[in-house]
Amino acid sequence: MSWSASAFPMKPLGELARIQAGYAFESARFTEAPEDVPLVKGENVQQGYVDWSIAKRWPEAEMDALEQFLLKPGDIVVAMDRPWVEAGLKWAYIKPEDPPSLLVQRVARLRAGPELEQTYLRAVISSSCFSAYIQPIVTGVNVPHISGKQIAGFKVPVPPLEQQRKVAALISAYDDLIANNQRRIALLESMAEEIYREWFVRMRFPGADRASFAKGLPLGWERKNLREVAEVDPLERRRTGEPAPFVPMDRLSTQSMCFDADEIRSDWAGAKFRNHDVLLPRITPSLENGKRGYVLCLKDDEVGVGSTEFIVLRATQISPEHLYFLSISDGFRKHAELSMSGASGRQRVQEDCFNFFLVAVPPPDVTEAFVQVVRPMFKQVFNLAEQNKRLAAQRDALLPRLISGKLRVEALDIQFPPSMQPPPAEAAQREAIAS
Repeated sequence: MSWSASAFPMKPLGELARIQAGYAFESARFTEAPEDVPLVKGENVQQGYVDWSIAKRWPEAEMDALEQFLLKPGDIVVAMDRPWVEAGLKWAYIKPEDPPSLLVQRVARLRAGPELEQTYLRAVISSSCFSAYIQPIVTGVNVPHISGKQIAGFKVPVPPLEQQRKVAALISAYDDLIANNQRRIALLESMAEEIYREWFVRMRFPGADRASFAKGLPLGWERKNLREVAEVDPLERRRTGEPAPFVPMDRLSTQSMCFDADEIRSDWAGAKFRNHDVLLPRITPSLENGKRGYVLCLKDDEVGVGSTEFIVLRATQISPEHLYFLSISDGFRKHAELSMSGASGRQRVQEDCFNFFLVAVPPPDVTEAFVQVVRPMFKQVFNLAEQNKRLAAQRDALLPRLISGKLRVEALDIQFPPSMQPPPAEAAQREAIAS
């Protein structure tokens, strides 16, 4: 939806907010020391959040000298290199619980000026109108990018500040619901992984106290290589030109098993998979960064298509859930990384490495018990992810109408969500001014 018919004055973003690019840090001096300061690079900026798990760091002792690049809660960051990918514009905001961090070049920081509410500015940046503005102005062949000047040229409807707060409150209510579901997803995945570790790593499965062990395995268990317990890149028949859900590498997360498969393609070149298959990146750095996927977003008997850089694993003698947690384990990932070959920066996993990775295979009764406990958690994770898709679609449909003034909010008595509640000291100051 266009804002050309906005009921409010339109002003360029450059007149309303301070837009600053980050500092050119020397990559040779990056650290991985947990006490050092994380850096926000373009690769850390995802759709609506910062992926701290892959953040490089900078010596904490030099933080004071770089104060102008320090990010604080509420700051909006936009990736300016490769900003328009199949998964969408890469933007995020710094949350109160996020660690102190520093802004790196080719990432823009946006802070609202006196005429804008910061949360309203966040709603503007997350809108389809801003994405539609960015898409056609991306420049560069080898390294597509946008500039701070281009961001500054985007025109924004400017309602009165109180109306901005109400618009932001409505949108933030959706964002808070989505964030709450994301926390529930993370908790469920963590609980399921801990059960996997307890049963199959620490060998404290139900009945373990009564089991006899030989050579490190309970009696009745077997040690087999991965290819004996799972198919690697299973063959799928297809009809030429038949449309299918497509999943690019960008859709996989480093933090969750969930991903979207809402793009449709008729070109079937690439990996083929079904529900309950596991997707494993074969290429650096996606494998090292921990990208993963568990397929549970297709229809029954539907075949999806993905990046040619996926390895598809399909469980045969262990449960799919067991196989998923095995595939994200440090031991498995390191084994796959050691097999990599190819030119620097484009190394790929060699599939014969799976012939030499050994798996402790439990008897059917242990596998069935594990499935009974963990599979409902997986289903709930994907139900919550689907809820978030619906909430995001509702929010995105509502947002342009609110910002343009087509849906008026002046007369609405809005309860501001927790994320927009002022700190106690600020709230007391407001009450004192009002009285």
